[in-house]
Amino acid sequence: MEDEATIKWFGQSGKPYTYWLYPIDTNFGSTPGNYIFVKKDESGEYKAICIGETDDLSQRFDDHKKMPCIKNNGATHICVHQSVDALRIRCSEESDLIANYAPPCNKIR
Repeated sequence: MEDEATIKWFGQSGKPYTYWLYPIDTNFGSTPGNYIFVKKDESGEYKAICIGETDDLSQRFDDHKKMPCIKNNGATHICVHQSVDALRIRCSEESDLIANYAPPCNKIR
């Protein structure tokens, strides 16, 4: 992946997406974007726990419906890609990444 500030994630399509890495409790401005809850494994790599999109990154993730799963899987950071693109583009990115990484918390509804 990349350095400590950014991580390049790849969709199943092979398309790269650059995300910025933050501590899990970071507050964000009111902008749409995609996010990935992650944890650092023993080898130092970040593993995707839950991938999603939102129209407002400033909304607290504490009430996220998958937060119990995210916490149970040991997420320590959140990767964010701010995007003012249309909802369909953000959803396409989300689906592309989920298809490649199959995060454990995206398997539950």
